[in-house]
Amino acid sequence: MTRNGQRLLLLIDDEPAQRRLVSALAARAGWRSIFAADGEMALAQLGTQDGMQLDAILLDHWAPDADAAPLIAELRERRPALPILMLTANGSVMHAVAAMRAGATDFLVKPLAPERLLAALEAAVAGTAAGELRPLTEKIPALLAFDEIVGSSPDFRAALAIAAKAARARVPVLVEGESGVGKEVVADAIHAASPRAKKPIVTVNCGAIPANLVESELFGHEKGAFTGAFERKIGKFVDADGGTILLDEIGEMPLETQVKLLRVLQSGEIQPIGARHAREVDVRVIAATNKKLLEEVEAGRFREDLYYRLNVVQVAIPPLRERLGDVPALARHLLARIAQQPGLRPLGITDDALALLVQYDWPGNVRQLQNALFRAAVLCEGAALTRADFPQIAALGDRRVGTIGSASASAGGITLFRPDGNLRPLEDIEADVIRLAIGHYRGRMTEVARRLGIGRSTLYRKLGELGIDNAA
Repeated sequence: MTRNGQRLLLLIDDEPAQRRLVSALAARAGWRSIFAADGEMALAQLGTQDGMQLDAILLDHWAPDADAAPLIAELRERRPALPILMLTANGSVMHAVAAMRAGATDFLVKPLAPERLLAALEAAVAGTAAGELRPLTEKIPALLAFDEIVGSSPDFRAALAIAAKAARARVPVLVEGESGVGKEVVADAIHAASPRAKKPIVTVNCGAIPANLVESELFGHEKGAFTGAFERKIGKFVDADGGTILLDEIGEMPLETQVKLLRVLQSGEIQPIGARHAREVDVRVIAATNKKLLEEVEAGRFREDLYYRLNVVQVAIPPLRERLGDVPALARHLLARIAQQPGLRPLGITDDALALLVQYDWPGNVRQLQNALFRAAVLCEGAALTRADFPQIAALGDRRVGTIGSASASAGGITLFRPDGNLRPLEDIEADVIRLAIGHYRGRMTEVARRLGIGRSTLYRKLGELGIDNAA
């Protein structure tokens, strides 16, 4: 970092116009840029006064057929701790794998969105990934049926049971949970288990659309409806007609659009901007949010009437730190999916690596776990991931959240102690064990009874006594 507090970026690019654009974008977040037209000049820049104070390097991979790996490797050898991001027109998994194996920290795809560049620079300095690596791992196929979703903790299985029951109805569903817990996976499973499964599920990220364009994106507009409306646009509700629409980050929806969404839920009709007549649509709405919508209602940022319209069925997905017993199974499952990507191969994972992953509290939840596994799988040279393949996680130390840190405090996601340190009642623990068994054996009650060492009649009696739904 330079003496005036600005962060310093080395931009390797031979196109003046692109250099001006990137440096102007970076300047918005307080970055100052220096330039190199090619690799030779970039290596020379490392020895200058500015080069000694660099915070990050951005390499524009300007020639699609050129091999940037040798330059990245040379930069990495000279500055092992310096983040190196690659700007490319190719967003394929193979390209990412090649760049990361050469030593790139992250990569960005053209055309370059300002917010994407700034987030990637800040994240690279912080030692995480926010460029194309994260969405790349999110693009790994994730369409899973309910019985394929990994997780056996009682709260998680209870949430899935609610979602599975709701799938058969037409009612709206509100999925709440922190970023990265798998809300979209659950929404996809709801759609796949519904009578609408043969029709599309259309996802709209309400937080990624400018406020003045949300209404047009959802409901469409007619040609000439407003300045810049040069042609007619079909909205996402029409695209989802007969199927499901997932309104992700619903808490970011502007209040004026919330009013129109409420009308759609009440009437089943949409009216594109500038249209004279409304159009009837048959769409099942699933809303997802990482906020507590009731708190948003109380703060006046979300309409109360819309909240209750959306919250006919509520599915609360617990964060990964509250179900750390699921981490080993999740890690193996995610590695199997990662291995299907071009340029990657099947990998095992050692017990010491799993122990490290279980000790971490995963503030970014399942998405962060998948990112960490993807990066480790790309760089791994052996047959299995070890503790050494997760240096960033190891460096952060044991950040596990919980009142009891020992293995005796929980087993497979079952909490044995109250927050005050006293044991929970035996009846509550027994109920959790039964829920865990039902989830683990996918609702096969004969197998559940056999593994618990009790008869089926005894199992069903306990379900009634303890108030347990056998779908949980």
